[in-house]
Amino acid sequence: MAISLDKAFGIHPESMALRIKRSEVLSSNIANADTPGYKAKDFDFQAALSGAKKQYSTSMARTNDRHIGASSSIDNSLQFRTPLQADTGDGNTVELQQERMEFLKNQLGYNASVQFLTGRIKGIKNALKGGQG
Repeated sequence: MAISLDKAFGIHPESMALRIKRSEVLSSNIANADTPGYKAKDFDFQAALSGAKKQYSTSMARTNDRHIGASSSIDNSLQFRTPLQADTGDGNTVELQQERMEFLKNQLGYNASVQFLTGRIKGIKNALKGGQG
């Protein structure tokens, strides 16, 4: 009996990839907190994950190298964040506390996916060993 890793891992690998990309975007915002004119960016994680779920459920195998693979681009969905506070005069829209909070929430979600996948991998290893453990 073959083990389907796609079924075993579910959407978690796609979720982790999205969270890594979001960490990069949020890190860029934090790094540019003092850059005049910098506009904070982000993307809707839930919408991106929903797109990944849709792609996951309707994925098709490529039978030829010349076939076009289905993929989604986060870069096209990046949006400028609307600041909660008034402009300080330099045009920078980064609100450091908000960015740090979003970064932390994103990291917690990433860690949850890692723990889920670790548990699944341990379960698969036990199944392959015959339940010995």
